[in-house]
Amino acid sequence: MEDAGIYARHADALGRAVQLGVAGGRVISVSFPESVPDDADPDHPLLDRVFDYLDGADDDFADVTVAITVPTDQRDVLEAARNVPYGETIVVERLARLAGLDDEDADDLMTVRTALQENPVPLFVPDHRI
Repeated sequence: MEDAGIYARHADALGRAVQLGVAGGRVISVSFPESVPDDADPDHPLLDRVFDYLDGADDDFADVTVAITVPTDQRDVLEAARNVPYGETIVVERLARLAGLDDEDADDLMTVRTALQENPVPLFVPDHRI
């Protein structure tokens, strides 16, 4: 994927749009606006995969290249979340340990929660598995 732009389509399953931001062939954002932006292109192979996924196809998106632009400690958390296998879930404390943080430290747990809340690329970094 060596492209750049904003790609979006309306997803009936969600009742809103799915929007991907791509730069340098990497996904930099995923969002779910109420409507498709006027400047968005509806055609992108990754958007096709997302819609197949929403329709029930299995896809862990492990091959999707993302560019995560968050503070380093949060990036470590999101990279650890990306390694949670498809179909499995874990608790916040386990994710903290996987990210090299202390699962009994309140600040480290807040780092994990903040990283998950501010995840710029949901689906591709599957915060819904936590």
